[in-house]
Amino acid sequence: MAFSNSSLLSSCSAVHRFNPLLFTQRRRIRGITLSHWHFNRQRPRFFAGAVAAASDNGVFTSPEIAKSFDFSSEERIYNWWQSQGYFKPNFDRGSDPFVISMPPPNVTGSLHMGHAMFVTLEDIMVRYHRMKGRPTLWLPGTDHAGIATQLVVERMLASEGIKRVELGRDEFTNRVWEWKEKYGGTITNQIKRLGASCDWTREHFTLDEQLSRAVIEAFVRLHEKGLIYQGSYMVNWSPNLQTAVSDLEVEYSEEPGTLYYIKYRVAGGSRSDYLTIATTRPETLFGDTAVAVNPEDERYSMYIGRQAIVPMTFGRHVPIISDKYVDKDFGTGVLKISPGHDHNDYLLARKLGLPILNVMNKDGTLNEVAGLYCGLDRFEARKRLWKELEETGLAVKKEPHILRVPRSQRGGEIIEPLVSKQWFVTMEPLADKALKAVERGELTIMPERFEKIYNHWLSNIKDWCISRQLWWGHRIPVWYIEGKDCEEEYIVARRAEEALQKAREKYGQNVEIYQDPDVLDTWFSRHDILFFWVARMVMMGIEFTGTVPFSNVYLHGLIRDSQGRKMSKTLGNVIDPIDTIKEYGTDALRFTLALGTAGQDLNLSMERLTANKAFTNKLWNAGKFLLQNLPSLTDTSAWETLLTHKFHQEESLLCLPLPECWVVSKLHVLVDTVTTSYDKYFFGDVGREIYDFFWGDFADWYIEASKARLYHSEGQSVASISQAVLLYVFENILKMLHPFMPFVTEELWQALPSRKEALVVSCWPQTSLPRDANSIRRFENLQVLIRAIRNARAEYSVEPSKRISASIVANSEVIQYISKEKEVLALLSRLDLQNVHFTDSLPGDANQSVHLVAGESLEAYLPLADMVDISAEVQRLTKRLSKMQAEYNGLVARLNSPKFVEKAPEEIVRGVQEKAAEAKDKLTLTKNRLAFLKSTVSV
Repeated sequence: MAFSNSSLLSSCSAVHRFNPLLFTQRRRIRGITLSHWHFNRQRPRFFAGAVAAASDNGVFTSPEIAKSFDFSSEERIYNWWQSQGYFKPNFDRGSDPFVISMPPPNVTGSLHMGHAMFVTLEDIMVRYHRMKGRPTLWLPGTDHAGIATQLVVERMLASEGIKRVELGRDEFTNRVWEWKEKYGGTITNQIKRLGASCDWTREHFTLDEQLSRAVIEAFVRLHEKGLIYQGSYMVNWSPNLQTAVSDLEVEYSEEPGTLYYIKYRVAGGSRSDYLTIATTRPETLFGDTAVAVNPEDERYSMYIGRQAIVPMTFGRHVPIISDKYVDKDFGTGVLKISPGHDHNDYLLARKLGLPILNVMNKDGTLNEVAGLYCGLDRFEARKRLWKELEETGLAVKKEPHILRVPRSQRGGEIIEPLVSKQWFVTMEPLADKALKAVERGELTIMPERFEKIYNHWLSNIKDWCISRQLWWGHRIPVWYIEGKDCEEEYIVARRAEEALQKAREKYGQNVEIYQDPDVLDTWFSRHDILFFWVARMVMMGIEFTGTVPFSNVYLHGLIRDSQGRKMSKTLGNVIDPIDTIKEYGTDALRFTLALGTAGQDLNLSMERLTANKAFTNKLWNAGKFLLQNLPSLTDTSAWETLLTHKFHQEESLLCLPLPECWVVSKLHVLVDTVTTSYDKYFFGDVGREIYDFFWGDFADWYIEASKARLYHSEGQSVASISQAVLLYVFENILKMLHPFMPFVTEELWQALPSRKEALVVSCWPQTSLPRDANSIRRFENLQVLIRAIRNARAEYSVEPSKRISASIVANSEVIQYISKEKEVLALLSRLDLQNVHFTDSLPGDANQSVHLVAGESLEAYLPLADMVDISAEVQRLTKRLSKMQAEYNGLVARLNSPKFVEKAPEEIVRGVQEKAAEAKDKLTLTKNRLAFLKSTVSV
């Protein structure tokens, strides 16, 4: 495990669950060589006749040509980014570096939604800080995944009729390397498919020579400090894998099982003197070293201090003891103590000084301690033992019981608690430093509530079992002396040559040594994305470098299906990211995943993906509209006029017409808001803020308003202003959205005139730019008016193509700014431009008009005669009213029926009540409208 003062340089762990942690840090990068490349810091402007260089090389497609964004172009764009060196750190702008050490997946893995989530979030961070001008490095790698990889290769060999032990260690390891070279790149290529902008020239594998040396060095240093020791302790044992596994590689599941009640006779007593114990694992009774009761349980107080006879052991006696650990309400209140096969019993035995008996072999069969049951599989032994207990009258009963079953995360088999000789790291002194790092503010955990979990785990940490009984992995750098006690006589060295030299210095020239066959726990040599392993990396980073390896830890939740269920093959609800990308595009998938709340689970649905695919299309169509309405590149004069507009200057902003001033002001507010959210890692807020502005303000309002300038305005200067605003706002939307949706935004960016710089390395929009609150308020008034007119048209079913008249009543101030936007008002409300009037008093036909109130000083009157044929509408509504009244009466009759109310299900009654209330409201509205129409006829 190699560390620099700024970053953990070893590669990280696989994504075992859907809640990866992302490691970010902001220190200077030391101990690694960085490539340099240069970009012009000034954003290039448009010049007549110039075109985007990248567009000429066949990588990019313009919206002017393609109907929609082609997902197949994503790989071309990605390869182009990589070929240009854009993913490497650039120090030209001289800012503080931003580094993420990727928690990479297993070399055996294939992409799942958990990977997609962490890749998306990390890439958002990386792309944002790259655009902010910080030298940015995302360090990738793959993990050798000791257990998983060895399993895969063993299965492959088994299909050829070959067993691992037949090959021998060296040949088996060679076969694993061959497999890795052939298949190990699958997950890396899939991560690239998601758009991960890692510096792939720095990709590491945890068994690379450099990292292997670092792992050995870490072991040696910890051992020299007395923090690594060897001993026989209780571990989680995987019989099929034949290795110890970590606590976090054990998954517990609630499963139906059996509780067995067994008689333990009291030695020296009568036949009626016995204790009945309840156990879920009767086969472990051969390892019993005591029977325990609660000291306050009066039922058994007379037996405390006597001896019990363990069944089926030919009369072996164990003491009957008392301890408050025993739950007198569970089962019979009597507990068999099997210290060799239960974590709690093991701790109790160590506290009380009880002996520890192991009745199980490494493969899950019973050993010679079990007597006649020796050689039987643990589950087969359980069946046979119960049968014989029944035959001897020692079986009381058995009953169904829900068990909390420990299963291997890898193979799914039931894990066996077993005492085994292993290597351990003493964690307490390391944990103290990691706790202080958070306490001093050197490490920030996001969301903040997870800090409590971090502190709790480190405050209650246990020593770490770091040895695994595998052949694939970093071999433990310990050598033993032939003919000596392994636990007492061993040598720790960096290389075999060094170990032999040390052995000769101590034992003479003829000494022979052999290396410990075990390998190190994979998590000793990598980061793991699980929360607890982040804590271990903090401890190791501080221990070996003296500094915290990263300054920020970001946690997100699980990805669940649309019903909130965890994805699993059993449920058949797994959503494949690659299939999703093919159907919806990478950008839609990334945007969907990023909209969650930090630390909260995300329910992934096809509806969300469909909506965000539509968002991609909306962006594309907006780009198409912009490009179709910009001046020709050969129109030098038009471009010179367009480029004179400077929206970052307040005086220029205030000179803009109302819609343009509004949208630019809203954009400047958005840039500040979005930048703050990015800096706080509130990515869900970022996505929603940009989405709402683009769709709600830019596309639905400003693009539509701009058509009044582009299509209906007689003045070229007004059209030029609108073109400049469209371009300015759109290019800034692309910049802010790029970290979320890199492919479509880069494609659109390259289609804009004279893009001489890739979007991926362009400058982030400037913050704290001017905005005019007065213009925002005024345009919002105009929006309210337009919505009111649109609603009225819909209410009276006015044909979309029909243009109607309108009188706008307001005070002089409002009339002044609304009247200037008469064309916009007419276009967006579908009014007859020649019959839109502005006045500060009631129009003469007010009594025959629909009256709309848009604000305190803004109203509109729409002549009914323009909107509908009044007589025909009166007849239509009269018929409709009769039908509505009948429907309403029917609902009321049902509700007035005691038989219905009393006997119908509650939800049915509630549904009828809601329908009746809705029908009543519609009835009232229709009556009022009919009365109004009739009054206008009489007038």
